[in-house]
Amino acid sequence: MAFGKGRGNKRASTSSYASTITMIIFVALCVIGVWMLSSNSVIPPQITQGSTRTVVSETERSDVSASSNGNDEPEPTNKESEEQPAFEDNPGKLPEDAVKSEDEQRKSAKEKSSKAGGEEGGGRQTDQKQENQQKDEKVSEEREKDNGKENKVVQENDDGQVKQVVKEFEKEQKEQRDEDAGTQSKGTQEQEQGQGKELQDVEQGKKQGQDMEQGTKQGQEQDSNADVTFTDATKQEQPMETGQSETSDNNNSKNEENGQQQQEEQNSGNEENGQQNEEKNSVSEENGKEEKSMKDENGQQEEHNTAEDESGNKEEQRTSKDDNMEQQEEQKDEKRQEGSEASGFGSGIPKESAESQKSWKSQATESKDEKQRQTSESNTVERIMDGNAWVLCNATAGTDYIPCLDNEEAIKKLRSRRHFEHRERHCPEDPPSCLVPLPEGYKESIKWPESRDKIWYHNVPHTKLAEVKGHQNWVKVTGEFLTFPGGGTQFIHGALHYIDFVQQSLKNIAWGKRTRVILDVGCGVASFGGFLFERDVIAMSLAPKDEHEAQVQFALERKIPAISAVMGSKRLPFPSRVFDLIHCARCRVPWHNEGGMLLLELNRMLRPGGYFVWSATPVYQKLEEDVQIWKEMSALTKSLCWELVTINKDKLNGVGAAIYQKPATNECYEKRKHNKPPMCKNNDDANAAWYVPLQACMHKVPTNAVERGSKWPVNWPRRLQTPPYWLNSSQMGIYGKPAPRDFTTDYEHWKHVVSKVYMNEIGISWSNVRNVMDMRAVYGGFAAALKDLQVWVMNVVNINSPDTLPIIYERGLFGIYHDWCESFSTYPRSYDLLHADHLFSKLKARCNLVPVMAEVDRIVRPGGKLIVRDESNVIREVENMLKSLHWDVHLTFSKHQEGILSAQKGFWRPNTSQ
Repeated sequence: MAFGKGRGNKRASTSSYASTITMIIFVALCVIGVWMLSSNSVIPPQITQGSTRTVVSETERSDVSASSNGNDEPEPTNKESEEQPAFEDNPGKLPEDAVKSEDEQRKSAKEKSSKAGGEEGGGRQTDQKQENQQKDEKVSEEREKDNGKENKVVQENDDGQVKQVVKEFEKEQKEQRDEDAGTQSKGTQEQEQGQGKELQDVEQGKKQGQDMEQGTKQGQEQDSNADVTFTDATKQEQPMETGQSETSDNNNSKNEENGQQQQEEQNSGNEENGQQNEEKNSVSEENGKEEKSMKDENGQQEEHNTAEDESGNKEEQRTSKDDNMEQQEEQKDEKRQEGSEASGFGSGIPKESAESQKSWKSQATESKDEKQRQTSESNTVERIMDGNAWVLCNATAGTDYIPCLDNEEAIKKLRSRRHFEHRERHCPEDPPSCLVPLPEGYKESIKWPESRDKIWYHNVPHTKLAEVKGHQNWVKVTGEFLTFPGGGTQFIHGALHYIDFVQQSLKNIAWGKRTRVILDVGCGVASFGGFLFERDVIAMSLAPKDEHEAQVQFALERKIPAISAVMGSKRLPFPSRVFDLIHCARCRVPWHNEGGMLLLELNRMLRPGGYFVWSATPVYQKLEEDVQIWKEMSALTKSLCWELVTINKDKLNGVGAAIYQKPATNECYEKRKHNKPPMCKNNDDANAAWYVPLQACMHKVPTNAVERGSKWPVNWPRRLQTPPYWLNSSQMGIYGKPAPRDFTTDYEHWKHVVSKVYMNEIGISWSNVRNVMDMRAVYGGFAAALKDLQVWVMNVVNINSPDTLPIIYERGLFGIYHDWCESFSTYPRSYDLLHADHLFSKLKARCNLVPVMAEVDRIVRPGGKLIVRDESNVIREVENMLKSLHWDVHLTFSKHQEGILSAQKGFWRPNTSQ
């Protein structure tokens, strides 16, 4: 009756997926039945040689399984199969040891099992091994079928390149969840060790059954939110567990096979739902309970010996468990790194550590005069879901509208324009959500490097600069093109000749080695910066939006880096001590006025030991005005302790250049007779640069050997991948590791992402990409990973993020501070690709995303691309807004609350204006 009832319950539980509780009842009843049969038998219990050998074999296999557990957790052993003798209804001819005492039988069995290749019981062992192998193969086939079904679902949902993207994404998510699963399993084991109540086990079984049913449904969806996944090693353990159940005698073989089938079904459900670790712990504890119950009822002499063996096994398990737990903690970082290497999707890099935020200042906290922002609630995502809700901007600037530089209302209220305040940023209180119209006849921009020499006239339809500066070879109108002979005011015969002239004037400049990142003030159309690429140098070209009509826009259309900014009343949005060289060729900046305040701003940004190249008429002309300016500049540079290294003349262009060097020590400052200009106060933060007024003072040169600015960076290109010498290992990095290691990990992560995903799998033709912006750079790893491509990257460090921009400059890259709740200081249609890694989810707490997306649309050229990596809900929100803007969304994929999106801007513009 007991066995029949057990089988009936088993069939009912299988249909309802309550496998765990049924297994407990079934095994308990089986043990009781076995005990009843053995107690009524007149024949002493027999341990066959074959069954004994099987027990040992399966125990060894269990040990191997535990060591190979993908989650680094010890595998529970089947104590019942180890310690309970096997029974047979028809033992047949009894072996010689059948009448021995139980102690002698056990000793004899152990001796026989230790003989490898023994002849006794060989036939029975061979048969049972064959049976085990057949069942293992059957289970493996079922697993392969299940995996085939899962792969088929993915293949049906994704095609072409998307398949590879999904594969990479799932690899990364799998690694991350394996680590989480190990942590969860560890916590579950510790909790269950302190429990012994059957009611809690029953509740756990019910919960697993419910989770199993829910996981079956979730496993069929592409966007699965399962918190745990399984490694291949974990899946391979299941046949071993099945083999352990085969150590019972022939009398109970049918029941054991039913239990085995039930175990297989349960494991299959757990594979889909991610609950295998908890189930194993539950089974392990129940086995212990059954053994305890049986021993109490038997009351045999065997109890003492069995207790000793059990104690030894438990102690061995505890030791193995502790070792595995320690190894799991030690290998935690390595697993996360493997997750990064296994996939290109963002969570392979650990999430930003909350503790690390305490170790880093943000530009918002550094800047003493940061402007308070107001979040506009006038536009919502729901309102713009209909594409007709978008309208064209009705601004005087028209197709060249820059909201923070063309705010006519704010400019009219200015009390003074003496320090070029009207050329500085004045952002609207409510960020605009309108769209900038396209110039009539606009075409997709010309590719680099051809674009350096010519652009489409209709893309930047301005001729004034050609009329004024055409004779200096700035720009000319040639049919439907604007052409750029490569000249400038100081290098009429070409920028490349002028670049070599500067190098010959001072060998130590060493373009592309010692000198890598420069600032070009008053850049014009940026021909100087455009040709410096041939010397492996990148230039941040800077000029105001003034009467030199669209000079920065010309530069950006030529695919040369530039920003619209002016040296006026506020600091430029760059850190201190970051530029290797600063260049000014007839830049029309009055360096000598206001006590040299503007030159002191250059001094703030220039590295100790860096050079200032001044190519202007006061250097080589003898007009009265030029002589007076030269005299004042000489006195000012001397008071700044700048050394005039050389003055050289370019005979071909008929110009000259003076080259100054900033001191690398404080010795000169301390020896000055007059403290003018004064040294800045000790509490003045030289890095504060977001809406911070200029100050007529100098900052001391760092003298501590581990402080930034005390040494010159290593030569390019080695500096790209070398952690800065001033990154302290005792300082926690952004992702929670020691800062130098954090730097390296970030670099390796982005190299993998770019090579495995961005290059081939998201539908981007990189031959059409030149101007790139990383909207939320950390260490500059994304830009560094693009080093071998013909692109340049503007790294934007958000003012509310840790201030890592000095690190970006230190590695030979450049960037700028910015607040994305405001408009960026660039012309419309400036960039080919924008990259936003977890930007929008962080912005949502501070500002409305609708104006931010309007700004993205303003910056990106028609045909340009956007890559977004963020939380799944944010990905969906961004996707909806992009579709309302008529962007072509090439790829959007989300899983486990993380996602990626790739989209391309078209030529669509709304028909209505504001």
